[in-house]
Amino acid sequence: MWKTIAIGTFVDRFTLMGALDAVGCSVGNLAGEVLDNPAFSLSAVKTNVDLFAVFGAELGFLTDTAPLGDIYARAQQLGFALAAAEVAPQLRLQYFDQPVGEFLIIGMEPINTRNGEPVILTVANGGAGLILIGQDGAADAQISVRSRFLFARPTGVETTAFLPP
Repeated sequence: MWKTIAIGTFVDRFTLMGALDAVGCSVGNLAGEVLDNPAFSLSAVKTNVDLFAVFGAELGFLTDTAPLGDIYARAQQLGFALAAAEVAPQLRLQYFDQPVGEFLIIGMEPINTRNGEPVILTVANGGAGLILIGQDGAADAQISVRSRFLFARPTGVETTAFLPP
């Protein structure tokens, strides 16, 4: 397990966005569209979520990139689950000491933008401050296997040992 965070701590998206703004966390355009989409929901119950960090290469991919859908499928075979979209902004609010240069892709179901583009969220510190950004969430999107993903694990499920990179 990498980190445990709380979800279900905001009553609506406006309060959540206000909290991000209040602490100076930037929200990229695609991420903003995701947070504005009615498909983005917040848990009504405060719950702790255990997050597990894994590089694509640790899932057994031997090429430089792999399709997002394949990365998700392999993670699920190993006992991980996709996280709720709420995990991304909540993690951004609960992870202020993120190292510069770290980008954490949230393993989540994509949410479409107004133009119908599937987007997933990334919690990042690119050196200019803490930010929540969106990226291509299509199943065939090629993602570097050096990318670090965060997945959840359902309670009571054991994860399988990782394959060597």
